[in-house]
Amino acid sequence: MYQGVLIKMKTEFTSPVNYYLVFKNDFIHMNQLLDKEVKFSFVSYECLNCHLDKPIYRQGFCKSCFFETASAGDWIMRPELSKAHLDEEDRDLDFEKQMQLQPHVVYLALSSEVKVGVTRKAQIPTRWIDQGAHQAIEVVEVPNRYLAGITEVALKDHMTDKTNWRKMLTNTLADIDLVAEKDRLDDFLPEAVKPYYLDTNQKIYTIEYPVLQYPEKVKSLNLDKTPEFSGKLKGIKGQYLIFDNGTVFNVRGNEGYVVNIEIQ
Repeated sequence: MYQGVLIKMKTEFTSPVNYYLVFKNDFIHMNQLLDKEVKFSFVSYECLNCHLDKPIYRQGFCKSCFFETASAGDWIMRPELSKAHLDEEDRDLDFEKQMQLQPHVVYLALSSEVKVGVTRKAQIPTRWIDQGAHQAIEVVEVPNRYLAGITEVALKDHMTDKTNWRKMLTNTLADIDLVAEKDRLDDFLPEAVKPYYLDTNQKIYTIEYPVLQYPEKVKSLNLDKTPEFSGKLKGIKGQYLIFDNGTVFNVRGNEGYVVNIEIQ
């Protein structure tokens, strides 16, 4: 029996990916639970910022913290809103400089369809693993988050910037040549970003996930509606646990929930 606050699973870029659910004083190597019966029981909430037992609003934060903490600024989901390079504060300039003023990569990833995305260079390949991507390629590497954001805005006029999580979890993959897609997008880069285009780096990253069986259809587990759930773990992909009856559980989508986990 384990108890702890859910945060997104830690990963190791191995073949297949290793997943770890980390609690304050313990951790679970989730790959070892494949083909075992696992029971989740909701206990309470714990906001990742104030640590109070308050209903989670978004991203693991209670409602008041979501609108106050620097870790939930609009620039996180919309990097084109970054302003630290202008020395302008959103919520906490020191934090924003630390996060925004470092190398960022705009990439193409294949998880269902091919999508464009942004991540800090230090988060490669973790970001792709969290999205359940099977393949990924870097397009540009820029010195701050703002330049990455305006690149993503320009490129998403020509392809999606979203992952179809249902297709990703049923392993429904498009047959896409990422190098050809990268070359196609070169003409659509903002002028300020063109010097950062990685024209000589055509490396394709390939990611393998610990999945014994993909479901034909998926249904999402909601701990608020179903506070207890038990099923046989059949796979882990992205930040999702996949169970034998097609139920999937998004660990990252339930950050801030305190749960009991029983391995039966």
